[in-house]
Amino acid sequence: MAHPRFDVHIPPTAEEQGLEAGELPVTLVIPVRDEQETVGRLIDSIDAQTKRPAEVVFVDGGSTDRTAELVQGKSHQDPRYRLVQADGPATPGRGRNLGVAAARHRWVAMTDAGITLEPTWLEALWQAHIDHPSAEVVYGNYEFDLRSFFEECAAVAYCDTKRSTPAGPARGPSVVSCLVHRRAFDEVGGFPDLRAAEDDMFVRSVMAAGIDVTYAPDATVWWRLRPDLRSTFQRFRTYSHHNVLGGQQHFWHRRLARSYVPVAIGLVLTTVNSRRWLVLPLATIGARTAVRVARHRREMPVLRRPGPVRVALIAAVLVVSDVATALGWWEARRSRVEVMGRTATGDARGGPPTA
Repeated sequence: MAHPRFDVHIPPTAEEQGLEAGELPVTLVIPVRDEQETVGRLIDSIDAQTKRPAEVVFVDGGSTDRTAELVQGKSHQDPRYRLVQADGPATPGRGRNLGVAAARHRWVAMTDAGITLEPTWLEALWQAHIDHPSAEVVYGNYEFDLRSFFEECAAVAYCDTKRSTPAGPARGPSVVSCLVHRRAFDEVGGFPDLRAAEDDMFVRSVMAAGIDVTYAPDATVWWRLRPDLRSTFQRFRTYSHHNVLGGQQHFWHRRLARSYVPVAIGLVLTTVNSRRWLVLPLATIGARTAVRVARHRREMPVLRRPGPVRVALIAAVLVVSDVATALGWWEARRSRVEVMGRTATGDARGGPPTA
């Protein structure tokens, strides 16, 4: 069955008729939690937009720092800003759903905390909608705000390169830079209530529903990476855990496991035969590192002559992120088994089985 298309000649709502100069009939929705160090920079980049959203909804998912206070202070200065407090701790998925439910406009732009928007970001998304009025979702682009040698190496180790779109090369599609019509959002049922992977699941749901999409490669946001190995490990562990809870392991984890088959074989042979077999896992990790360097060479000229220290750090970040992914996978599987066990037998106090 063909996906129903909305009438592009729908008359403007009362809110849209009352827009001020330079405003677009768009609600910008952003979930936040403990982002006092970054939320000010994000707000500044929203205020600097060449075309401003008519409404900005921050959804606080239970911050323990001054995030909510800072957003509330901004809302007192500028009536376009609103703060929605979730009832208890909220994941980014639930936060986005609450923000869209509170939105006053049919078009909703989305990004994340910790992001900085290019001044023309929203204007470029809106222009793509104007150019392709049948599209109900517009995907923009994201770039990496690299401020250290470590972050440069991390970008090579685990970040995506640009892909071809009908409008030009862009990273994504991603929820950190997009514009969505409420009808498309409702059709796919919004976001799953997850800490991670909810954005990828939303994008896949849009694709599966046959919703018309278009691209705006010039609609760019800037994303900061984790600044060190420890925080990188924790981030991948969390992402992996929630990815598995969302049933998405076949998109990431199983492919990763297959790539480490030679490493496992080499380690077994090293244990039972000879240390010479260590060359197999080392060669596998070296090959994976070389592939990552080759993929990013066009976008990062410094990789044309990367140097041994850079290559070694790229390999280290790659291995650390893979180990964290495996650990998060194992922890998620263990927690699911425990939940299934409680469901089948009831809790230790003899109560009814838990759902």
